[in-house]
Amino acid sequence: MSIDAASGGMRPVPLAHKSLAEYAPVVGDDVIAEIETLARPLQGVRVAHISATAYGGGVAEMLHTLVPLMRSVGLQAEWRIISGSEPFFTITKSMHNALQGKEFTLTQAMRDIYMQANERNAASFENDYDFVVVHDPQPAALRSLIAGHGTWIWRCHIDPSDAQPAVWQFLRPFIEAYDAAIFTLPAFVKPDLRVHKVAIIPPAIDPLSPKNTFLPADEIAEIVALVDVDPLRPTIVQVSRFDPWKDPLGVIDVYRAVRREIPGVQLVMLGAMAHDDPEGRIFFEQTTRYAGNDPDIHLLTNAGGSIEVNAFQRHASVILQKSLREGFGLTVTEGLWKERPVVANNVGGISLQIEDGVSGYLVSNTQECIERALTVLREPEVALQLGRNGREVVRNNFLSTANLRNYLRLFHELSTARE
Repeated sequence: MSIDAASGGMRPVPLAHKSLAEYAPVVGDDVIAEIETLARPLQGVRVAHISATAYGGGVAEMLHTLVPLMRSVGLQAEWRIISGSEPFFTITKSMHNALQGKEFTLTQAMRDIYMQANERNAASFENDYDFVVVHDPQPAALRSLIAGHGTWIWRCHIDPSDAQPAVWQFLRPFIEAYDAAIFTLPAFVKPDLRVHKVAIIPPAIDPLSPKNTFLPADEIAEIVALVDVDPLRPTIVQVSRFDPWKDPLGVIDVYRAVRREIPGVQLVMLGAMAHDDPEGRIFFEQTTRYAGNDPDIHLLTNAGGSIEVNAFQRHASVILQKSLREGFGLTVTEGLWKERPVVANNVGGISLQIEDGVSGYLVSNTQECIERALTVLREPEVALQLGRNGREVVRNNFLSTANLRNYLRLFHELSTARE
């Protein structure tokens, strides 16, 4: 769908079939049995997920698995994406940044564009669901615009703890119209938010997706060589949108410092371009200029698809996540799952995934990041143990089966509360 589709309404997202049973070899039969027990009283329950985009970013990735798994256990689940003009998505990207603390002035004209887009999407939505889950700020006003029954849930995927007050006060009444709100961490919940139920649910990755499934070493080497990355040389990798919150220029600074100590190191920065992120191209071009003509800095966008992302993460000698703000950091989860040593800024939900020095390294500044990257490059046994520990953390807490289980538990709680 084009971002210029200003006059359109919501559109359904076509989804592949997934079976819960396929995950048993990864998570174990006991986990599968627990989910089936939770799902039994929810057979036939109608669920709609609503988000801004069907591709690019962790929200879309999670929904491509979560919704089919809900169907697999007997729920009538759907996923719809909103439409909007380029100005609408530019404004909501700025709102997104402002919720994470960036200065931004939300004018009356911007508020009008935001509301007009939400009104158009609300007009196309038939409220015939038991549960409606609305993801992030772009469609947050929908609940205030749609009459009807059912339980409405707002899912926040970012860290709004330092949100700009004017933007938060604009959005807060819309969020408070919901029956429940989901956050990644308790610290992300604004103290002035008043909703009936606040749930804490961390994001998750799909271990069976092309992005996370096992790849043999020869296939990894073949894929990375296609873009002139030497499969025999050490490589630093960061997978993230080209966004100032991901500190792409800081990643290049780390690479340059490491390379002075370990000649031959390569850098790969790989990021998707999502249709609800018009600024992505601007920051990609800025990063390209900062990288200069270094042939060992590889800046890739949508490098062919999820299998390519998988290959670069598995090839990585060290995975960085140098985020300045982070709701959770699914690329951290992906790196841990692939048993790679991860060095990440200690922000947001990253600390939920990494125990410093046990399942990865948490750092607070560029110099610490350089030092920890050098440690894992120089000490392969340390890197190996960090990777093993990290994979177990993900297996136990952050796979798509856990995400499904958490939603089913929430649906149970909300159903009971309405009785």
